Amino acid sequence: MTLAILILLAYLLGSIPTAVWYGKTFHKIDVREHGSGNAGATNTLRTLGNKAGFIVLFIDLLKGYLATSLIYFSAIEFETQNYFNFQMALGVTAVLGHVFPLFAGFKGGKGIATLLGMCIALNWQIALICIVVFVTIVSITKYISVGSMGAASLAAILSFYFYTNNVIANCFFCVIAILVVYTHRTNITRLRTGTENKLSFKKKVNQ
Repeated sequence: MTLAILILLAYLLGSIPTAVWYGKTFHKIDVREHGSGNAGATNTLRTLGNKAGFIVLFIDLLKGYLATSLIYFSAIEFETQNYFNFQMALGVTAVLGHVFPLFAGFKGGKGIATLLGMCIALNWQIALICIVVFVTIVSITKYISVGSMGAASLAAILSFYFYTNNVIANCFFCVIAILVVYTHRTNITRLRTGTENKLSFKKKVNQ
């Protein structure tokens, strides 16, 4: 396949609004109208419960992994670094699809799960370390937002160890860390005011 077609497929994969479709199909609810208003796994978990949250998390993660792996369907031969860089481009496109989904009026989630799926496809070692750190931070603080920002920041630091000769990869992980913090700016405000929601496994919307 040509690069343009792969980019388009990556965006369409990312644009699958898992939380919105799952909520409407099985609960007759648009999760964007409840909780934080975010069409992601965290708000789904808080709004619709554990099962819905974990299903959405898995599918959103899978979107990022599959989109990044579309590189294997390209008939074009790349040098090793260019191959990796194009993988990153596919993954980023999927994350953008999740944040601005074609199939849900361009109002999506923050893309953390899709970003994680992308990182697993790019470098499972970085992804594994970040998952452990994320779980540790959330276990201690009960704030998913803090865990997400901490894990993304750590990924940026780790990139300098795993990709010492790839400036593009270093810049990519640093930009991702900055964007994750930026997309969580409202969470940061709530953390400062003490109004940020803590992790809870009890759904808040009556069915």
